[in-house]
Amino acid sequence: MKAIILAGGYDQIALIQELKKRGFETILIDYYENPPAKNFADNHYQVSTLDIEAIKKIAIKENVHLVTTACTDQALLSIAKVSEELVLPCYIPYKKALNVTNKKYMKNVMNKSGIPTAKHKVVSDIKSIDLSEFKFPIVVKPTDCNSSKGVQKGFNAKEGVQRIKEAIDLSRSKTAIVEEYIEGFEISLDAFISDGKAEVLLITRSEKIKNSTGFTIVQSRFPVDLDHKIIKKIELVVQSICDCFALPDGPLLVQMIISGKDVFIIEFSARMGGGTKYKLIETLTGFNIMSSYVDLITGIAPNVKVSQKYNFAHLNYCYAEKGIFSNLYKFKDLKQEGIINDYFQYKSEGTLIDKAKTSSDRVAGYLITADTIEELNEKEKRADKSLGILTNTGKDIMIHDLI
Repeated sequence: MKAIILAGGYDQIALIQELKKRGFETILIDYYENPPAKNFADNHYQVSTLDIEAIKKIAIKENVHLVTTACTDQALLSIAKVSEELVLPCYIPYKKALNVTNKKYMKNVMNKSGIPTAKHKVVSDIKSIDLSEFKFPIVVKPTDCNSSKGVQKGFNAKEGVQRIKEAIDLSRSKTAIVEEYIEGFEISLDAFISDGKAEVLLITRSEKIKNSTGFTIVQSRFPVDLDHKIIKKIELVVQSICDCFALPDGPLLVQMIISGKDVFIIEFSARMGGGTKYKLIETLTGFNIMSSYVDLITGIAPNVKVSQKYNFAHLNYCYAEKGIFSNLYKFKDLKQEGIINDYFQYKSEGTLIDKAKTSSDRVAGYLITADTIEELNEKEKRADKSLGILTNTGKDIMIHDLI
């Protein structure tokens, strides 16, 4: 049996390994020459994961049995479209994949279904924009990009128009979403849908890089201090999303803002979270969501069962200044000492790091767990002080003190 895997980041390594356990020959499609997952796959085509016609040709040439991806947003649309046209098994139909990957369609269904979200407008023509109906700041985002690309705040009309122009330019469909900024804090909810019911696996708080107009995630924090009433609201809204969008069984990622006693949905997707969230879920709950996902896409009914393993945990993401990445410094040592549970390298050696503006720019990540918040904070201080991202000249380009 053969399987095509779209996208070759660190998260897709685990997907490839799970497929190989089940006897699949794995074919990786990623437009980078040397993506992190390349050496784990049996073959690699340097093709964009968004080039549906090229993917179809490869699937026909290789006579594959499955086209899949994990932990990435826009490639979900590609696997659904190719699978539908080649009559291959896929857990999500193309129309549903469109609703959960394009924010224009997503917001439309949310509006009709009464799912709480920020006041917003879809725009495609920069000349006809009228921002007078919005309170500032506003948030602008392309309708069909991932990894927080093009997602920025605008603090006045002039700045807002510029942000909209940038978002439209980034969008493949040349459309953007403008929405009012909601004061509060952001949480990320991971669930697994079984027989139409969303089983909540984990709720984490998403911390962003401070003093930035963007929304780049620097940390996922567990637990989140939420009272019983808010948790109940969250669960009801998440189940409402499943029902209104008629989502298929499988993983579900929901991002939302908690503002006082209210819950507002930012966006969601029928997938696992990126940035090694699958590993965070397994570490904290004992549930191997990646293995269960592969069960699902290969025709085996997953068994969803969770139990809390740690009191406190932080998954921290590391970004870097401009330079050519050579190696990670002290990550292995701190893991052996028990300061960090695990670490994850998202960029390949030799990669030019030229910015730290979106979540896809993260170079590495590391997971810390503890029984007390004091222990967690001490470990975190030690890690931030000791770890490094080195160039080939030994210079540390890691941006410290982000947390």
